[in-house]
Amino acid sequence: MTKSARTKDKRTGWLGWLGQVVAWLVILSVGTVIILSVIAPRIGGGTPYTILTGSMMPSMPPGTLAVTRVVPIDEIGVGSVITYQLESGKPTVVTHRVVSTGFNGKGEHIFYTQGDANNAVDKMPVLPAQIQGRLWYKVPYLGYVNTLISGKGRDITMVAVVSFLLMYSAYMFSSAVRDRARKSRELAMQRVRS
Repeated sequence: MTKSARTKDKRTGWLGWLGQVVAWLVILSVGTVIILSVIAPRIGGGTPYTILTGSMMPSMPPGTLAVTRVVPIDEIGVGSVITYQLESGKPTVVTHRVVSTGFNGKGEHIFYTQGDANNAVDKMPVLPAQIQGRLWYKVPYLGYVNTLISGKGRDITMVAVVSFLLMYSAYMFSSAVRDRARKSRELAMQRVRS
């Protein structure tokens, strides 16, 4: 092997290694995002929501992905963070902390909530029928990604990411096979010359 070929091999080796590290970091990051925002909620029976306001700061700043799970009402108490409908049957939801519980005039269990950053308890008590779930886990800023890839966009993104990962795996496999074959040829050539 000539001196220039060895130098080129060293540069390619170092740059190749750096490229692989960056590629694996990207793959791991994308995989983590998919697991936390799509797969884990589906497997665990959770629902992902994005925190849009600062009412739950500092623990949940805007953009936080909050994943909730349905739990029995008797497992929700003071200190629980719940996601609930502002009006029963309506799609608009809020995620706030339960600050007290009680019963209304009809004997129904009710929950009083408040955002961690708010100075006052929310005006309307929450009925069990309004509760969508109790906080399971949260990931800061991942909610922005969840908002960007919702509905059909989420399915398209999943297909695109999985396709990319499969193509990258195939590329890495074929590169490894090609490199091994090249090294075998070089060794064979060196033996012939000796």
